[in-house]
Amino acid sequence: MLDGPLLADWLPVSVPALAFLVIAALTAGWVDAVVGGGGLIQLPALVIGVPKDIATPFILGTNKVSSFAGTLSASWVYLRRIRVQLVLLVPLVAGAFGGSAVGAALSRYVPRELLTPIVLVAVVIVALYTLFKPEMGLVHEPRHDDRSAIVWRSALIGLSVGFYDGILGPGTGSFFVILLVAVLGYGFLQASVNAKIANLTTNLAAIIVYGVHGEILLVLAVAMAAGNMVGGFVGARMATRGGSRFVRIVFLVVLSILIVKLAWDTLVQFAPA
Repeated sequence: MLDGPLLADWLPVSVPALAFLVIAALTAGWVDAVVGGGGLIQLPALVIGVPKDIATPFILGTNKVSSFAGTLSASWVYLRRIRVQLVLLVPLVAGAFGGSAVGAALSRYVPRELLTPIVLVAVVIVALYTLFKPEMGLVHEPRHDDRSAIVWRSALIGLSVGFYDGILGPGTGSFFVILLVAVLGYGFLQASVNAKIANLTTNLAAIIVYGVHGEILLVLAVAMAAGNMVGGFVGARMATRGGSRFVRIVFLVVLSILIVKLAWDTLVQFAPA
């Protein structure tokens, strides 16, 4: 935790910690708006910034409220500038919600030390695949005209990534983006707007769960949500102006950070005591 007297019982952080968390939320909102993966910044910041006696569910619940606000802000910008197909979006969102619910329900039974190295391998493959296919996703060229093919493929993407978000989580937005690009032929920019809306669904489901149990630091969540919304708004505007090439570059940077984080987590898990 950052040093300093706590502000109040309803805002259990110091002034330096609050400033640090709002800045982290703003940065995370920008990253999340462009390509997803803002949780790689915001969640560790919360772990550092709040007192050690705050239970983990309160950290996770606060994180979800902030992320939801930023994603909502970014989605609003995207939807004003980019057209979406309901034939893809509806099954994607429905699959994401169902997958997230199932993943969350099973997460307590699946050892995370087994999941992390598997996800690490998957992220490395995705990064290499994107790096060595420099033209992939730069042009929006949907591969499927048949509505039924679009529906079941997008539902499967939503179900699989939603399940991952429920059971583990880091880099969910990036997985949505790469699957929409690689499987359906979407451009990075068009994939990002659909990924944002799908992420709204998984975040909302989590907020409901944490909110029912009162596991949200509400005042801190609102302060961070304001920062995340600003970052999301700015990031979405930059993405829509920079196009798919800009989004691709940020995507590879975020994947690189995710690889380092997952590799470190794997080393820590399997290092001898």
